[in-house]
Amino acid sequence: MKFDFNNNIPIYIQIVEQIKTDIVAGKFKPGERLPSVRDFANETKVNPNTMQKALVELEESGLVFTERTNGKFITHDTSLINFYKQKYAEELTLTYLKRMYDIGYSLGEISKQIEQLGGNK
Repeated sequence: MKFDFNNNIPIYIQIVEQIKTDIVAGKFKPGERLPSVRDFANETKVNPNTMQKALVELEESGLVFTERTNGKFITHDTSLINFYKQKYAEELTLTYLKRMYDIGYSLGEISKQIEQLGGNK
């Protein structure tokens, strides 16, 4: 997992968002074991404390759980994963629509733009 960190956003938040995205996109499967905190930190080139903070936040969201002595795992709750997937889709769509409206596009023009760019694929 490679990160291009934005200096304006805390690193642990960026890690949380990337792992959430990977979970809802299916890159991490329900029940899959995550790398250890140390291995994950080495892989992403961050301090282990930063990685631990991100994983704690993911646990609080319910997307990750800990099994004593076995490590951290992705939730088996696919309805929770789908909830976050739907939430992300809504956020992305609203951001896109707002920006298109801001530059003067109507809903019809936005629809046409999406269709021209392959939105029906």
